Amino acid sequence: MREPGAHGPAHAGHAALVHGEAVPRQRVDALLTAVPARDHETRPEVPARAERQRRRWATQVVVTDELARRTCAERGLAPPDEVSPIRVLAVAGTDVADLGSIVAASLAHSPAARALLAELEREQEVPETAVRDYYDRNPDRFLTPEALRQGVDAFGGAAPEHFLPYERAREGIARELRRVAGQRAFFDWLDRARAGVVYAAGYEHPGDPSHPDHEHRH
Repeated sequence: MREPGAHGPAHAGHAALVHGEAVPRQRVDALLTAVPARDHETRPEVPARAERQRRRWATQVVVTDELARRTCAERGLAPPDEVSPIRVLAVAGTDVADLGSIVAASLAHSPAARALLAELEREQEVPETAVRDYYDRNPDRFLTPEALRQGVDAFGGAAPEHFLPYERAREGIARELRRVAGQRAFFDWLDRARAGVVYAAGYEHPGDPSHPDHEHRH
């Protein structure tokens, strides 16, 4: 969302407004300093565009942190002490694939975002029927180590003894389904929370089609 007009002096130097309150550009700059540019973003032929997109990407991470802080406070979750954390944990490639680069980096950057995600996961109720259905639909995931060594086909010719019993698999399945449901709840929360954000020019979402450098990279 592009900011629709000039701001008063009180908002000078901000990257975004969250429900009318300024998020300073210094928080974006601190994150950019903490996260080195990727190799393809430092090639001589694309430095200006890449740096603009890096700034927009970093703005999304900082805004997500700010939104998570506010939501944690509303929910009574203990907020982190730091106002502008610059310690960024490593972001696993699998997390980027599962969550998208912005959300994965936000969780690595923001203790508040991690606390909120953990709370949302705890809130998820996974019905027993869903756990059993997952077990029944994915027999290849529950072959015993011996069956795997023997090359047993989970979908043809396998005997009951080739599978981990449901009672032993149940807890792990429920935990995984709860994790996935928690991630969906986090995405839903973030979509709703972003509705109250207005970005300064040059700090828009990287995928915002209203600026010429936009790219759809979450």
